[in-house]
Amino acid sequence: MTGKVIKYERDNIDTDVILPGQYLKLHDYDEIAKHAMEGIDPTFHSKVKPGDYIVAGKNFGCGSSREHAPIALSHCGIKGVLAISFARIFYRNAVDGAFLLPIEIDEQTYKKISDGDQIEVDTQKNQIKNITKNETYAMKPFSEIVAKIIEAGGLFKYKP
Repeated sequence: MTGKVIKYERDNIDTDVILPGQYLKLHDYDEIAKHAMEGIDPTFHSKVKPGDYIVAGKNFGCGSSREHAPIALSHCGIKGVLAISFARIFYRNAVDGAFLLPIEIDEQTYKKISDGDQIEVDTQKNQIKNITKNETYAMKPFSEIVAKIIEAGGLFKYKP
């Protein structure tokens, strides 16, 4: 899975900036997607392409438990978010709904990946290849149950 990086060099990116509250009343996922990251980056929608990745610091997706946040990111083309850590509810909403991959990385990897880099994520090898810089980084493996839910295409399709 190859895509371009859109990097936000900050921690605690909450669901209120991922999808501002005034858009929660929308029901059309494509319309919701037009407002993804609007609270932190009004130009986000014009930058993102299908298959891109967000890179951010610690505690990505904190705040309210709205599943609208991973839906908005997914439907504008984001394949995954690479972050040092995630708010647990965002993480599970992303996985359970099969919206996007929440990929945990260490601080060194976070520092090495730059905005605009092309990366390739291999969840089988737990590796991230930075094509732009010709470097390879490790990612935290998904737990066994999370890997099975991802493989199934979300919690509703998972059959233990």
